Amino acid sequence: MKWYDNAVFYHIYPLGLCGCSHKNEGAESSKFDKLKEWAKHASDIGCTALYIGPLFESEGHGYETIDYQMVDRRIGTNEEFRDFVDYCHSIGVKVVVDGVFNHVGREFFAFRDLKEHREQSMYKDWFCGVNFGGNNEYNDGFCYENWGGYNLLIKLNVWNPAVREYLFDSVRKWICEFDIDGIRLDAADVLDHGYMQELRRVTDSLKEDFWLMGEVIHGIYSMWANPNELHSVTNYELHKALFSGHNDHNYFEIAHNVKRMFENSKGAKLYTFVDNHDVSRIASKLNNKANMKPVAVLQYALPGIPSIYYGSEFGIEGDKQRGDDWNLRPCLELKDFEGNEYAEFLSKLGKAKKDYPELTDGEYRELLLTNRQYAFARVLGDNAVIAVVNNDEQPATVEIRLPVQSSMATDILSGDTFAVDGDRIKVEIPANEGRLLKL
Repeated sequence: MKWYDNAVFYHIYPLGLCGCSHKNEGAESSKFDKLKEWAKHASDIGCTALYIGPLFESEGHGYETIDYQMVDRRIGTNEEFRDFVDYCHSIGVKVVVDGVFNHVGREFFAFRDLKEHREQSMYKDWFCGVNFGGNNEYNDGFCYENWGGYNLLIKLNVWNPAVREYLFDSVRKWICEFDIDGIRLDAADVLDHGYMQELRRVTDSLKEDFWLMGEVIHGIYSMWANPNELHSVTNYELHKALFSGHNDHNYFEIAHNVKRMFENSKGAKLYTFVDNHDVSRIASKLNNKANMKPVAVLQYALPGIPSIYYGSEFGIEGDKQRGDDWNLRPCLELKDFEGNEYAEFLSKLGKAKKDYPELTDGEYRELLLTNRQYAFARVLGDNAVIAVVNNDEQPATVEIRLPVQSSMATDILSGDTFAVDGDRIKVEIPANEGRLLKL
């Protein structure tokens, strides 16, 4: 089994967590001591991998890259990053970084050359849709394709062999010099498939267990996550179902999404998250914050690779604001969250994920489904773990047919035990709670 198959991720947006200036004005700083502290915290709550990004030199929020081969000076130096990766590996944590290959910032060296030399620039074919007969709000005297309607994000022409080789050289540097373990591809759903196939061949040749994960919002996920391209993609469909299924008291939505996921992914393990740097915090999306526990049980127990976004293990809130995502990316200090009950609950789930291979490789079997209660098993040979959740404001008792023979079941999270009656078991679930029953 590869390390990423049973990983639990911790996602850090470093410019936000470390309180960096929102605009890169050239001042250097060193934040890796703080990042080490948070990496250790991630390990302590059961996370085995760190997705940290954006990390490389940029103009502002990190996705308008200036230099793919230099750590953002607001965070630290290349040497400090190499030391950071070594530290993470020493505590058993893999490191995955952002690969922003679809677009660059306006201070990227090739775009500066294009502005200066226009038609004579040797880099004019590095960008998509350059039109010297147009203009834009920066008064460049030409226009170009961008990402998301923002001209500060210039779309790279990854069909150009010179662009591909430049990006591949950067990836080789990250792997060979920094020893990173994977890349999360920003905006993978608009990247060229041929480019991603070639990237897969490059990374496979450098590091056998290197992981490629793509940001994909909608679509048939197996178009990106397959043996020739990426190992995984973001499961935005399940992300939506996890909070709306609880808000609407509708577990049918989540169960239907799981069945669709098997058709949609064709066996790939998808990246399962409840919030990230682009969407509102789970504590802000749920009508009843008590439902954070059953949401977490589902996130860890359903097929997929769970990921915790920094701060959400403490139940912090944060709403997405129009035109500005910094509210989702706050500066935090660990000392402010000592003894947090929800973080301790996630720690139990992380330990369960490590101790019970059923939660990674077990076959999914739906056992019970109502609007407010939902149970399924992860079955591996003669062993099974049953997840049962309750989104009601009242306790519920459910009767479940066992997927394997057993004489007793123990809740991994609480230690409660339940007797088996033949091939069935009755389980009481507290209001807005979840259980993981080891048979």
